[in-house]
Amino acid sequence: MIEKIVIANRGEIALRILRACRELGIKTVAVHSEADRDLKHVRLADETVCIGPAPSAGSYLQIHSIISAAEVTDAVAIHPGYGFLSENADFAERVEESGFIFIGPKPETIRMMGDKITAIEAMKAAGVPCVPGSDGPLDSNDARTIRLAEEIGYPVIIKAAGGGGGRGMRVVHSEATLLNAISLTKAEAGSAFGNDTVYMEKYLENPRHVEFQVLADTHGNAIHLGERDCSMQRRHQKVVEEAPAPGISEELRNRLGERCAEACRTIGYRGAGTFEFLYENGEFYFIEMNTRIQVEHPVTEMITGVDIVAEQLRIAAGEALAYKQSDIIIRGHAIECRINAEDPDTFMPCPGNITHLHIPGGPGIRVDTHIYDGYRVPPHYDSMIGKLIAHGETRESAVARMKTALSEMVIDGIKTNIPLQQRIMRDEAFAKGGANIHYLEKKLGI
Repeated sequence: MIEKIVIANRGEIALRILRACRELGIKTVAVHSEADRDLKHVRLADETVCIGPAPSAGSYLQIHSIISAAEVTDAVAIHPGYGFLSENADFAERVEESGFIFIGPKPETIRMMGDKITAIEAMKAAGVPCVPGSDGPLDSNDARTIRLAEEIGYPVIIKAAGGGGGRGMRVVHSEATLLNAISLTKAEAGSAFGNDTVYMEKYLENPRHVEFQVLADTHGNAIHLGERDCSMQRRHQKVVEEAPAPGISEELRNRLGERCAEACRTIGYRGAGTFEFLYENGEFYFIEMNTRIQVEHPVTEMITGVDIVAEQLRIAAGEALAYKQSDIIIRGHAIECRINAEDPDTFMPCPGNITHLHIPGGPGIRVDTHIYDGYRVPPHYDSMIGKLIAHGETRESAVARMKTALSEMVIDGIKTNIPLQQRIMRDEAFAKGGANIHYLEKKLGI
């Protein structure tokens, strides 16, 4: 097993990684910005290194600072968590060139899956269903582009090859606006991602967002851990996630999950990853692969009993997967509510001092958070301050437990989105299950 790792992240995921390391007997190094000296995982780590000022551009995004921290502390590996540098192929490459283990996929895999065009090509080759589209980048042949859009059928969506997280995309409903939309998207993509390559896909109007969790080792083994439904979104940002996805049969889960696992074996994937799909009218369409741990991984852990972060560490140490596909059994239902330090009506971030905190408990309740009484939520980072997870034998019991947990959770001193989460749990469409990705925004009137 790896002896010591650098946790190159902050907040709840950094604490989650530290806890997994402690269980496995791995020593930890917490790198932190000047604003994060009082983070819980920084207080608990075996060693700490300040890597820069509060803004992430000067700290958590500084590759050389993180690698230097590994060097001076004699660490063996670096875990990137999610966000920041977690899907940066150059970072993974620099880590490995410096003689450290990158706890994640190989740099070339991250690079391939980070480009949506090459990712789609790889998935098609592996037999994973994809959205009908241009099968490659759009070129300067306007007549060909117009003809292609007609063949696909309007509406279509123009996407940046290097985009993600809802950025770098534009929906087109008619030929009249097609070429201008492509021009605007190319300009935005070049500015935001340093790559102005765009491609075209059929725009699915009322899909759900369903994703499959996978694990793959360096010995050619790969399994899936079932699917999650992440359709409750606001501006392409997930708000509520659940597993398994309502209405997905075991036969369909196994069929598509095995395709995802086979794709991992085909591309030589290493570590934890997520295949994201749009699901509409009984069909799955691949949109992208996240080559890292996901924010919503706890719901999968709750229904499978698999510690995904611990498996990341074991895979990075060169161990073979401890599980076969036949070992993975879905038990019950789990729901996760993201708890954000933000106004529940305006969604504006609300940093500040937490004057009182009460964490809910009871059967099936899990809380992943780094906050505590007296902790000051800084204004420099993402507003998510925790995740509340409820597990039950059925979806109905999980929802009931979540309602109770939300009513018990107290975070004084700042505003949070707990009232919004309570509203969602009471919503009739959510109670039925299977709402599409546009439902929450329409419900909120945004």
